[in-house]
Amino acid sequence: MVVREYKAKGRFTDILLGVVAIDDAWCLIIFALSLAIAKSVAFHASNTFVSKVIFHSLIEIIGALMLGGLIACLSSLFSKFIRTQTELLIYTLGFILLTTGLAIKLGLSVLLANMFLGTVLININKSNFEFFDVLKLIDSPLYLLFFVLAGANLEIGLLKGIGITGIIYIFFRTTGKTVGSVWGGYIVKVEDRIRRYLGLGLLPQAGVALGCALVAKSDFPKVGGMIFTTIVATTVIYELIGPICTKYALQKAGEITIEHHQKI
Repeated sequence: MVVREYKAKGRFTDILLGVVAIDDAWCLIIFALSLAIAKSVAFHASNTFVSKVIFHSLIEIIGALMLGGLIACLSSLFSKFIRTQTELLIYTLGFILLTTGLAIKLGLSVLLANMFLGTVLININKSNFEFFDVLKLIDSPLYLLFFVLAGANLEIGLLKGIGITGIIYIFFRTTGKTVGSVWGGYIVKVEDRIRRYLGLGLLPQAGVALGCALVAKSDFPKVGGMIFTTIVATTVIYELIGPICTKYALQKAGEITIEHHQKI
């Protein structure tokens, strides 16, 4: 949202958006595997059962990727019949809902299936960016609705108990983003401005983290409430400071200017 608001463009912005996408994808894959292992441990399962659960999780992940890819190919194939922007919006939402419904029916990861839908869609045909442009017309209300629903699941009584947990979470997440960006930058030998400021651009936290926390809350009623409350509370903090850090990083990288900010 910050990149779009300030119309940032350049190598830093491209790398930032690419890292965010890869970060979200790995987050969903690792979360699915971690969830399976956590369920096995919670039920004191045998080693054989643990292996079966992990194997089932891998099948779930691969199935979600295949489903998203298949629907992306179908949506791209039939998009030539679309004539108006209204038709394109309905068409796009229809395929997103189709992906979601099939993922639920087949027991696959809804988030991962939809993410791969978008990934394949834009890569098989660069003209498919129109699908994403039309979603910009309605994405802001959808973001707001998502946060309202997340807030409705928040257990206020648990807020007082997340102090140390929240601080530890914020410390390690922030450290991981910043140190990891610098370290990764040295490994791939990118420019100093990218190494130095990429971590700040990665600080905002929202959709994927909240979605995973909702799943954890549903699957682990005893501890899920604390997990979800921690994520919601830290998301509020990150959404207050995150956009400021991202804007600062984009300015320091030279991809938005003070003059442009003043015009806005």
